[in-house]
Amino acid sequence: MARIAKIDNGVKKRFEREEKKRSVATRDKRVYFLIVCEGERTEPNYFIELGKTLPVGMVDIKIEGSGKNTISLVEEAIKIRDKNAKRFDRVWVVFDKDSFPDVNFNGAIAKGKANQIECAWSNEAFELWLILHFMYRNTSMSRTEYKGVLESEIRKRSGDKGYKYLKNALDTFALVTQYGSQEDAIRNAAKLVGLYGDESFATHNPCTLVHKLVEELSNPQEILKRL
Repeated sequence: MARIAKIDNGVKKRFEREEKKRSVATRDKRVYFLIVCEGERTEPNYFIELGKTLPVGMVDIKIEGSGKNTISLVEEAIKIRDKNAKRFDRVWVVFDKDSFPDVNFNGAIAKGKANQIECAWSNEAFELWLILHFMYRNTSMSRTEYKGVLESEIRKRSGDKGYKYLKNALDTFALVTQYGSQEDAIRNAAKLVGLYGDESFATHNPCTLVHKLVEELSNPQEILKRL
């Protein structure tokens, strides 16, 4: 009967460490994101333009504007993720509270969490994230008010008295980062999140988690450390 050689435990552990180092060294140094948006143009346009400012070769982004909302949007993200040949490191959905029922909004967030999908939600609308580039605002606004505030701030700072905010415009990212501050927006959004201590997200108004997605996109090296 053949004798089975016993491997020394110290040697085995060293071998395992070396194998782990090799696997990390050979991994693609890019982070693959899937971002599925409720809006078909406004949010996708924003993230497409943001993507152009990120370090070349470190982030790969697939952006989908689905036209779906809340729970159906999360279901669409699951479907795209599971059918895609590429393995995504991070999957995000971007959607607004708008006038959708609280149960749908909170349900979408819960369904995302249960399926390893992050939610960059805004209450009430994505434009809140844009406004936070210019100011901290902790009182709720209607969707029509967002437009007026954005126009006022960009007109004042750019000198373009005739500026009109258009939801589907391609230059929105450029305007809010040129005349406002992404760093301030992240700080202001985090401050808003800190106002709420429960998971009744539909009542967190104003609030947005878009800054968490922006931070991940801007710091892919932090994601790589966790993979």
